[in-house]
Amino acid sequence: MSDDEQAGGVAVDTPEQSGGGRSSDDDKKAGGDRKDDRKQDRDERSRDNDGKSDGEKAAEDEDAEKEKEKEREKERERAAGRFKERTRDPLADDQGEDGPTDLAAAARTRRATRQLFDVRRDLISFAHSRLQSAHIGDNFNLTLGSRALGSGMRSGPVPEEELRRLRRVHVVPQGYVRLRGALRARRLLVLGAAPGTGRTSTALSLLDEVTQRTADDSGAEPAPAPGPRILRVDPEGGPRQLAGTLDNEGEEARRGTGYLLELSLTRSDTLPPDEMDLDELAAALDRREAFAVIVVTVGSAANALLAGRYGMLCPPAPTEELLATRLRERLEERVAEGREGDAPLEDLLARAEELAESEELDDALGLNDLRPGEAELLASLLAGHVLGNVSYEALLSGYRSIAAEQAQEWFAGVDRALTAPRVDAEGKARRSDTATLFHPVAFRIALAVLGGASYSAVATAAHLLTWELSVQCDPDNTPARPLFCDDPEVDKALSRADFQDGKVEVAGHDVPARLIWYRGSALPSAVLTELWDRHFPVRAPVVRWLRLLADDPRSQVWMRAAVAAGELCVRDFDHGYTELVRPLAEAHTPRRRIFAATTMDQAAGHDSHRKTVHKIIGDWSRNGTKSLRWTAAMALGYGNAAATTDDTLDALARIGIRDEGDQLAVSSFNVVRLLTLPDAASVLERVAEWTHHKKEPYQDLGLVTTVRLALTTVEEVLTDDPESSPLGDRGDWPLPLALAATRPELVAPMADLLWTTLNTARSKDVAMDALEALLRSAARKDGSEWTRPGLAALLPALATEENDRRRLDWLLRRMMNDPEKPLPEPKARDLWWLAVSRPERTGQEERHG
Repeated sequence: MSDDEQAGGVAVDTPEQSGGGRSSDDDKKAGGDRKDDRKQDRDERSRDNDGKSDGEKAAEDEDAEKEKEKEREKERERAAGRFKERTRDPLADDQGEDGPTDLAAAARTRRATRQLFDVRRDLISFAHSRLQSAHIGDNFNLTLGSRALGSGMRSGPVPEEELRRLRRVHVVPQGYVRLRGALRARRLLVLGAAPGTGRTSTALSLLDEVTQRTADDSGAEPAPAPGPRILRVDPEGGPRQLAGTLDNEGEEARRGTGYLLELSLTRSDTLPPDEMDLDELAAALDRREAFAVIVVTVGSAANALLAGRYGMLCPPAPTEELLATRLRERLEERVAEGREGDAPLEDLLARAEELAESEELDDALGLNDLRPGEAELLASLLAGHVLGNVSYEALLSGYRSIAAEQAQEWFAGVDRALTAPRVDAEGKARRSDTATLFHPVAFRIALAVLGGASYSAVATAAHLLTWELSVQCDPDNTPARPLFCDDPEVDKALSRADFQDGKVEVAGHDVPARLIWYRGSALPSAVLTELWDRHFPVRAPVVRWLRLLADDPRSQVWMRAAVAAGELCVRDFDHGYTELVRPLAEAHTPRRRIFAATTMDQAAGHDSHRKTVHKIIGDWSRNGTKSLRWTAAMALGYGNAAATTDDTLDALARIGIRDEGDQLAVSSFNVVRLLTLPDAASVLERVAEWTHHKKEPYQDLGLVTTVRLALTTVEEVLTDDPESSPLGDRGDWPLPLALAATRPELVAPMADLLWTTLNTARSKDVAMDALEALLRSAARKDGSEWTRPGLAALLPALATEENDRRRLDWLLRRMMNDPEKPLPEPKARDLWWLAVSRPERTGQEERHG
């Protein structure tokens, strides 16, 4: 630092004002107070002059002046203390056994979660679109809902026509050869898969291959066996009844026949077959040279079967090949009709495949892979469109309906099994099995709400919801759930989910975790829509469950739940506001109030509810209770809870100055949050108006906001997607330095605001500490550059006058002499020249730094 600065010594706390430019409101006020004090002193002295010598009068005056100065000093200390208290963390009261709320982690979670719910397309506009059939030419083709195919085919022979079509269009899944080899070797195969994945088609294809009658060595075809080759078997009797049937048919029984059983193990009175039953069936099949495939749904009831010697999992068919095969089949049917004017098959296929790969249709579908029934529908729709029979609007509607149909299938008739008798064969009351019944749907709901969180978090939330659903459905019985029945692979298969290796935050640090998502962006919204619109009795337990999630200390849980709650409110705002938002907005814990604020902001993202949210938040800021005003401030900080930026700042000012600044901390914090938005210049302009306002509450709001700005990092307040924001790669930067580095037009107003806080008595100590924190962020602990570009932009604008440089000199020396964290002299010298940059340095400056 230069000789001139060294000769000047340490800067005083409140430097003298220069001739023009910046000024401090506290200094002006203090000057007026001193004039009043001097006038009052003169009046008192004039009354007491009689009867006292000049020496006595002078001594008394001196003592009185000392007492007043002490009182003024105490008042300045009290004012500084009150100001420091107002710059505290707005969530400082959120203390307890769960610890404080991590705002940075919550902000990151919110940004990630909002991507699951596309607010650009209002759910109300298309959620109920259903395409039940597609008309192509003169034929109505099967659309969606593979469950409808087999619902009427419980038992009986499989027609050869169906088998021929299956051979023509079936797409074998990965590992199909291994399945076929196991069936031929053991005669019996237990095939496990989720409903709708093509498991029945795969079973029929396997049976069709192993039961084919081939020519003998002489080339002669074998005599056809009486009856059909493949039979569907009524599952009521199970494997034991089938084995008995085979043994009782006598010598004239059919040989080489294939049998298909689809077992349902969800009913409480249905027990899965044990290994001895399967061995007995396999032996009977071997005696008849027959084969059987038992299809079961993966889950806890089928785990023992699939883990045995006959059990194997059935992988799904590849999506692209499945759709291409179905599409070719549809177009071949039309070309076979030989209609005049139809384009060649290859041209039609090329057009349909190009259309299928379009971004608009891909977004409308919102699924990463297709099931056979869904491929049937898309093939019918694409073929119909290229042939001119299906409009583009109908095509889009059909694509969007698929996720909704999947959600409807998941929830249809879930609790129908609860109508079974509550007593066993001996007349004893059976324990309620509602938990086992409800867990799969509870997991799907939890995944829709918490998609992207760790599997453990989703599974824990699913068990909480299972309990709530069970109690709601059967309040007289305690829900019972086995402790060792969960299987992540089963949960994944039953919910069309997928695992990814990722990271979650624990106490501010990233740790590896296994994350879980739906395999499709349309499924979360579809599940929530189906849940809220078509199953009203389930709302009460879901609301209780969301309140429980609002108390979860993990940001990956409570913030995701808040965003999902906003989507539910859009479906029925009256119910959501009454049962969820308003109670949480008036809660005692800040985390619950932030939950309510986030829910309101998510609803405001939809055009249909934006004005309603504006009015409610405006009412809260004017006439609400203390808790409602606090919640309104947090909602306003997102930038969507008022019509304009000016309206947002007006509401935050109303909240901040009310009740002697009781909520100044939360109000100022949410003003700072607005600085990450494009209209940051208007926000800084308003803060400057507050600092120069004639009323002290507004001055405090401006000063506290400025200090809060210096103490806030980007990741705490960033609302936009980091990839689309210039601040996104500076998450751990102090916000003013990140803004200074990316938006040069904001440097001057930010420097003026910081200068004002440094030159105002009640804020100077806190502002000096904040400036020190900014200076220490120039480089990281390993010596690599951190915020130096931002300091290089901001410091010159902050140190334009001699008093400013003297203050900076004093602060750098204090940092160098800090006994705990001494700043190395080279770094202090570098920071000095960042602020006091000159074209040429004199020899004296080179010698003294």
